[in-house]
Amino acid sequence: MDLGLSGRRAIITGGTKGIGRAIADLLAEEGCNVGICARNSEEVAATVSSLKEKGVDACGGSIDVRDGVAVRNWVADCAKALGGLDIVVPNVSALAIERNEESWRAEFEVDMMHTVNTVEAALPEIEKSNAGSIVIISSVSGVEIDFAAGPYGAFKAALIHYAKTLACELAGKNIRVNSVSPGNTYFEGGVWEMIENNIPDLFNKALSLNKTGRMATAEEVANASVFLAAPIATFITGTNIVVDGALTNRVQY
Repeated sequence: MDLGLSGRRAIITGGTKGIGRAIADLLAEEGCNVGICARNSEEVAATVSSLKEKGVDACGGSIDVRDGVAVRNWVADCAKALGGLDIVVPNVSALAIERNEESWRAEFEVDMMHTVNTVEAALPEIEKSNAGSIVIISSVSGVEIDFAAGPYGAFKAALIHYAKTLACELAGKNIRVNSVSPGNTYFEGGVWEMIENNIPDLFNKALSLNKTGRMATAEEVANASVFLAAPIATFITGTNIVVDGALTNRVQY
């Protein structure tokens, strides 16, 4: 199946590891030129080099997504380097679960405002595309009350609402906006590996709730995200795709 991504231009925040890296890799494998950002400059450079080895153009920036000016400058730099933008994937999360003021602030600044800043900065370029697409990475914690209810869950829910709002506002401009809500996703260096090694009781409890008997891989989340981002998904907009292996129990109407 041709997803229609060859020659397209995409940016992904948090693109050096986990879900963001898997999305960047898959986009590049489909012929999409890719821009990424993350905090660690060495990891950004290594990822950009790896992406270029797939035969596409790639660029990257080392930034803290809490810095709105830095985010907007990175978007502008990527648009210039790639010759425009077709796809935007805000992916970074603070993963702040504790119910204290610091966590609420972190979730607002990282999950919410980095997404808003990325999207708003990219929109002038996306509007020039004939297949503009925005895919916002949320979480099942945004659709169902779980152990991450509180700051993390509340702002993941807000991201789904934001994506739907944008979808309605931008449909007339041929810009599609969707969100993806992964369930527990295990990858090397990720939060669930850390929990497995340091809080085994929590890990075992979480694993027992996964009806498939395992957690998702970053690549499985990327598969859904890239499909939604691709021009082939021409009439899918305003949708939240849950990628959780039946972890959640809610009925989606």
